[in-house]
Amino acid sequence: MSASTLSPWLHQPLAELLRQRGHAWLLQGPSGIGQYELALALASAWLCEQPTAEGTACGHCASCHAIEVRTHADLCVLMPEVAMQELGWPLDEKAQSDIDDKKRKASREIRVEAMRDAVGFAQRTSARGRGKVVLVYPAERMNTITANALLKTLEEPVGDVRFVLASEAAWQLLPTIRSRCLGFTLPWPETAEAEAWLAAQDVPAADAAALLRAAGGRPSDALRLARSGQSPKAWALLPKAMTRGEVGALSDHAPAQAVSALQKLCHDLMAVGNGAEPRFFEANDLPAAPSRLALARWSKSLASAARTAEHPFNAGLMLEALVSEARTTLNSAARRP
Repeated sequence: MSASTLSPWLHQPLAELLRQRGHAWLLQGPSGIGQYELALALASAWLCEQPTAEGTACGHCASCHAIEVRTHADLCVLMPEVAMQELGWPLDEKAQSDIDDKKRKASREIRVEAMRDAVGFAQRTSARGRGKVVLVYPAERMNTITANALLKTLEEPVGDVRFVLASEAAWQLLPTIRSRCLGFTLPWPETAEAEAWLAAQDVPAADAAALLRAAGGRPSDALRLARSGQSPKAWALLPKAMTRGEVGALSDHAPAQAVSALQKLCHDLMAVGNGAEPRFFEANDLPAAPSRLALARWSKSLASAARTAEHPFNAGLMLEALVSEARTTLNSAARRP
């Protein structure tokens, strides 16, 4: 990935990273602002055969082309299998066969078998002579066993190998992993910059601001909402619809998406209740804030629901339960003395 294809708010972070030395980086920050994109640009620059004067990848050499078509022999990408499928990275032959034959589902964690293969990769000689890179994303999807398999290689890297870990929840990583990486926190993009980028991705200008707000200022998440068909008008009507208990307002949401939307609503009501500005909704679109105790209970319940939202026993019943709880909580405001 060349610097010219990077999101505009990532140009300066890439330049800063390339000016520094280190064998292991941890790129951290909230979702939707470009950790994976920056990690891949950094790996591309390290492996590029004709880097620019600034040290970024040229985008046209054999190495850059190999990364573009996902076949670079000196780049090892570690992701959950579902993320690899979404981002176009090939699975190893056995894993792909098991999934195709329905022996198991694609993993949502980084599998320890893949990590052991990466450790072996790190010990091999570079194929193209520019060193080797291991890219891990999202790094918080390593369980303890997988993280420990990586740890020794991070402590004692063999040969010319560099690591770039990208995380949207760095606090979930083992302290020993964090301590062996140089940390870099991604900056938040400016609103005007993010809206201009969304417009360049064919998001209607009239929708960009509302979708960016619904995504909490995260441009990549706003683009995902736009491509999933999220209507800014429907988003604005969601709080009042939950007050009325309208399940249909969330009928096009997967359970995990529904939980996320309700968590955003709960967050904004907590903010308003404490005299702060809402983040995800316009203040005029929010109902009266329930008591802090009611919101705290709701927040805790939603956090619990989020842990099982990817694999609910019955998605329809879960959605009805979520909306029922939202209605009860939101209407408790009317009963406050």
